[in-house]
Amino acid sequence: MKDLKYLKYFEDLLQEANNDLIRQAQKDGKICAAYTCENTPEVLLNLPGVFSTRLRAPRTGSLEVSTYYLTSFLCEYTRALLERAVEGGFNYADCIFTPDGCSMMNRCVENMELLKVLGKGKENFFFSYMEIPMKADDNGLNLYVVQCRNHILKPLQEHYGIDISDEAIRKAVEEHNQVCRLIREIGEFRREANPRITGYEFQVFTLATYVAPKYLLIDKLQETLKELKRRKTDPKFAYGARVVVAGSEMDDIDFIKLVEESGAYVCADRYCLGSFPGRDEIVLNDTEDALTQICRQYMYRGQCPRYMDSTKMDARRDYVAKLAKEYNADGIIYEQMKFCDPWAYEKMLGSHILREEFGYPVLAVDRPYAIGNSGQMRTRVQAFVESIGIKKIRKEAANG
Repeated sequence: MKDLKYLKYFEDLLQEANNDLIRQAQKDGKICAAYTCENTPEVLLNLPGVFSTRLRAPRTGSLEVSTYYLTSFLCEYTRALLERAVEGGFNYADCIFTPDGCSMMNRCVENMELLKVLGKGKENFFFSYMEIPMKADDNGLNLYVVQCRNHILKPLQEHYGIDISDEAIRKAVEEHNQVCRLIREIGEFRREANPRITGYEFQVFTLATYVAPKYLLIDKLQETLKELKRRKTDPKFAYGARVVVAGSEMDDIDFIKLVEESGAYVCADRYCLGSFPGRDEIVLNDTEDALTQICRQYMYRGQCPRYMDSTKMDARRDYVAKLAKEYNADGIIYEQMKFCDPWAYEKMLGSHILREEFGYPVLAVDRPYAIGNSGQMRTRVQAFVESIGIKKIRKEAANG
């Protein structure tokens, strides 16, 4: 297929945490609000005058310094963030928000604060820590609303004079939804029998919407959507299997590339920094305040194993199975970053239930933060694709 016009542009954006569009937005006078977890309602960090960026550490190398402070038993994502912070790689941020999605991330950001490696030369810089619910119910919603009001909205207003009115929040939701609609429309091409967009390309576009100012991406996403509607596919080209990739934090575009080079087309995604459910629109009514509505939707649609009530646990497996059915997947790859405790349990249970109760072939893997060109992972995915092919042949033979 012909290369998409803006693919290289978006790939380049992802090579640096402090990308060109962040610098452009700050030149425009906007405040850069960094955050570390999907349980932070990012739409609240995109009020007029401020924009959000999810922290990541592209091209990670040695983790010696961060391992000294965090030990080798913490996930590589948290260690990579601390390492990059110590190197001075996050000094562009004007503030940072982190919820207690896991204790590892809290330790990471607490060390950033103790080591004073963020906010250098920024008089109004601040750290903000949030508590988030472990159960999706009315009590959890009340907690969520209070935490977002006291630890997101008020600090932004007090330190930078940001308008936190209901009107301003609704305006931020409109821009957020515009980006969500574009990503959803682009992602719908993955349903095709011979898709006109690869899973890798889709991940590149989606990831950029988490790490770069959204208002500077909209025109390029619109043009990409128009381009895809005209794009021609190669009917001779086919993958060995269609798979859903589900699991933990994923900002490494090389993982999806490796999966697809190994013969599996990634037709849907359910991981942190993916499109499901992260790029679901936020639907607001006029009878209730916008903050409460936002928190309710983030809480109930959230797929993070931080939520430990049985209803949410069951719903997480149902959600992945539903994606697999809707996108005609042949199997599921359940990935977990090494030493990620919440997703270790979720991967173990989820992979078993999706295999035994829903009948999907499941490959469960743990991976480093940056996969690189892992021969071992490539071999495992190739073997998984081959096993799916064998099952297809046997099923066809059995059906005559």
